[in-house]
Formats: sequence, C-alpha cells, structure tokens
Amino acid sequence: MVNLADTLMINTVTDGAMNFLRHIGVFKAKSASVNQQPATIIVKMPLWQLAQEAGPFVRLAGLSGAAAVVLGAMGAHRTFPETETKEDLKKIFDTANRFHFLHTLALMTVPLCRRPYIAGAFFVAGMGLFCGTCYYHAFTGDRCMRRLTPIGGSCLILGWIAMVL
Repeated sequence: MVNLADTLMINTVTDGAMNFLRHIGVFKAKSASVNQQPATIIVKMPLWQLAQEAGPFVRLAGLSGAAAVVLGAMGAHRTFPETETKEDLKKIFDTANRFHFLHTLALMTVPLCRRPYIAGAFFVAGMGLFCGTCYYHAFTGDRCMRRLTPIGGSCLILGWIAMVL
C-alpha cells in the first residue's frame, strides 16, 4: 500500500528525473500537440500531521529525548560505584547516553521511511536493550544485564537497515 508521502515523493522524483533526461536529450521534450500530462496535485499538509499518520514514533522520540537529558544530567552529577574489575563506569554511561540521543533523533525520522513500524520497533527495542543495560550497569556496577547489550546493538543496526528497505 502506497501512502500519501510515498506518492508525493515518487511523483517528484520521477518528474525531476524525466525533466533531466529530456534536458540532456535522452528523451524528446513533449510537444503541445501530444496529450498533456495531468496537473500535479499538491496536498498542503503540516509536517506534524504527516508524521502523525505514521504512528507514535515522533511522540516516543520526544519522551526518549527528555529521558536522555534527565539521565545525562544524573550521570554528570553522580559518583559511580567502584567495581572489582576497575571498569570505567563513567565511560560506559557516556556511551549509553550518546547512543540514546543519536537514536532518539533517528526515531524522529522514522515516519519518513517506507516501513516506519519495523524501523521504529527496532530502534525502540535497541535503545531499551543497549542503552538501558548500559545505564543499569553504570549506575549499579552490576553486570548481570550486560549479556543483553549486544542484542540491543543488533536491534539498532536492524533499525537503520529497516529505514533503507
């Protein structure tokens, strides 16, 4: 099923490509006597309405961004527990927070891709599993959840790939 955004983008790209090919001489320009191409219908719609049609991902990105800011402030003002392996928990926290912010921005662009629910689900799951387990480890020093971190990273990768499909 092709939605309104895909139709507008396909029409715009197709018209631009055909005009370019006519300009370089691959196709002949249409003459006035040949059937005229129907006028392009332009639907003026605010971007927020267009994004709202693709599901809850822009709102989720807003909540995720707010959570990333709150967690970033918490991490900047707290002392991290000492572990027996002398891991740098601050560095783990900073990685989690950076990935949280970056993928929140990616989540905002999900409504613009062809399959927003697949990409959005992978991003949300990836942020929860990757960033969440890193936050937990950094705040508590407990490594029990760290085995889920690579699964979260894989979900983030799959989210980016789903944006291409």
